[in-house]
Amino acid sequence: MNFIFNEEQKAVQEAIDGIFVGMVTPDRVQQVEATEERFDRDLWGELARADLLSLALPVSHGGGGFGMVELALVLEAHGRSVAPLPLWATLVVGAMPIAEFGSAALQATVLPGVAAGEVVLSAALADVAGDIAVGGPGRPSVTARAGAGPDGGMALSGTAFAVPFAHVADRVLIPASLGDGVVIAAIDPRATGVTIERAVTTNREIHSHLHLDGVVAGPDDLLAGGEPSEGYDMVAWILNRAWTGLCALQVGVVEAAVSQTAAYLNTREQFGRPLSTFQGTMLRAADAAIDTESIRVTMWQAAWRLDNGLDADRAVTVASWFASEAGQRAVFATQHLHGGMGADIEYPIHRYFLWGKQIELLLGPPSAHLARLGRQVIDVLQGAPAVPA
Repeated sequence: MNFIFNEEQKAVQEAIDGIFVGMVTPDRVQQVEATEERFDRDLWGELARADLLSLALPVSHGGGGFGMVELALVLEAHGRSVAPLPLWATLVVGAMPIAEFGSAALQATVLPGVAAGEVVLSAALADVAGDIAVGGPGRPSVTARAGAGPDGGMALSGTAFAVPFAHVADRVLIPASLGDGVVIAAIDPRATGVTIERAVTTNREIHSHLHLDGVVAGPDDLLAGGEPSEGYDMVAWILNRAWTGLCALQVGVVEAAVSQTAAYLNTREQFGRPLSTFQGTMLRAADAAIDTESIRVTMWQAAWRLDNGLDADRAVTVASWFASEAGQRAVFATQHLHGGMGADIEYPIHRYFLWGKQIELLLGPPSAHLARLGRQVIDVLQGAPAVPA
C-alpha cells in the first residue's frame, strides 16, 4: 500500500488535530469525566460543525463518502486527546453498518442526525467478539423471536453486555441469535422492555449492560432485512472495522504517551542530569516508540485493505495483535518512566495508561488474536491449490 496521504486526507488530519488541540486539555477532560454523562457535547458539536462526523457517511445522507482510512485519522487524533466522546461507537460500529446494511427508512432516520451531531449510536459486540476469539462464528447471547409486532419484526430478549455509551445512545445495534443464524436490530435503548445497568470501564467511560425483555424491532430496524443467513457475515464485517478503529485509537493513545514521556525525561533531572541521558530510560523509551510504529503500520494496512475491497481478515488480526500486545506494553513503559508521578491518578500520563489498557481489553487478549491468525493461515493453506512435486 501507499502510506502517503492525499490532499483530502491531509485536510481531515489538520482539521481534527486543530479542534482537539484547541479544545481538549487535561483539566477539561477531568471536568467532563466528573459529569453524569461523561460526554463532551460541546466538543461533539464542534466536530459536527466541521463536518468531521459525516466523513464516512453516504453523500446521499449528507456525508463525505469516505472510508475507514479517513475515520482512522479521526480516531487517531481522538486517541491523542483521550477526550470523553462516543466517536468509535457512533461512527464505526453504529453508522458504518447502518449505511452498509440498513433499510432506506433506517438510514434516512438516523444518518442525517449523525452528521448533524444530533444522534449517538452504539453496538453490542462484546459477546460476538468473545465467541470469535475462541474459534466460534460470532454467536450472540441475545435471542430473537420472529413475528413480533403488528407489521412483523423481531422480539429480542437477553442481556447485551458492555455497550459503549448506551446511556446516551439514540440507537444501539444488537446482534441476536435466530435459529442457526443471526439478525441485527437497531433498537432504542429507552424502548419498552429495556433496562439499562450502568457500568464504568477501566478508562472511566460508561459501557452499560442492556437487559432486554421482548423488545420489539420493526422490519425497518433490521439490518439486511432481518435475513438470519446473512447475520454472521455482517458480524464479521462490523468486527473487522471495529477492531481496526480500536487500533487507530491505540495509535493515538500510545503516540501521545510516548511524546509526553520524552518531554518529561528531557526536563526531569536526577544526579544533576536529565533522565533522558541515562541508557536505561533511553532504551525503554525507544522500545515504546518502536511499538508505536508497529501498531501504526499494521493499522494502516488493515484500514487500506478494507477500503479497497481486499481480503482484510489477516491484516486486521495482525493489527489487533500489535495494538493489544504492544499497546499495553508501551503505555505501561511510559507510566513507569514517569516514576512516582505516573502513579498519580490525576496526572495526565495515567489517563493514557488507562486508555491503552481499556483498548487492549476491548480488542481481546493478544493470545486470542494469535490463535485466530493461526486459524486464518490454516484456512488459506487448506484452500490453496496443490504445489506440483
